[in-house]
Amino acid sequence: MAENEKKALEAEQNGKAEKPAKEKKPSIWKRLSAWFKSLRAEAKKISWASFKSVRYNSIVVIVCVVICSIVIGLLDYGFSAAIVGLSRLI
Repeated sequence: MAENEKKALEAEQNGKAEKPAKEKKPSIWKRLSAWFKSLRAEAKKISWASFKSVRYNSIVVIVCVVICSIVIGLLDYGFSAAIVGLSRLI
């Protein structure tokens, strides 16, 4: 890369700036084919979790969602009751 830059700099200084040859892109079908090949190669590397661990993690998530829903529901009920109580004082 450094040699090409030196040649381009020398040619520019001599007034003979050469335009680099345009690189031709492969066709869309070849690029798409290469993409699918790399996708397939990466998919083979995937390590899937066992059914037992997926089931356990799903249960943990469901329990956490239920607990958070209950806490938020209780907070909502408490705040709405407090607002109604304050509005009765006014």
